[in-house]
Amino acid sequence: MRLNVKVFPNAKQERLVLEEGRSRVYLTAPAVEGKANKALIKFLAAHFRVKKNMVSIISGLTIRTKLVEIRK
Repeated sequence: MRLNVKVFPNAKQERLVLEEGRSRVYLTAPAVEGKANKALIKFLAAHFRVKKNMVSIISGLTIRTKLVEIRK
């Protein structure tokens, strides 16, 4: 499964908001040194109940809009 995700770092709480065509993920981690990307992978793995190595960021490592692949 592939998701278009817009990431909002430095949020007060972590949550996922589903919209048409895109998901918004609010993360408490800052967008510094890849911390938000690591937190995104951990959050999505927990949400979809898969291992962290089953979640990968295909594009958008340095921007807020990302394409994420989740394998089952």
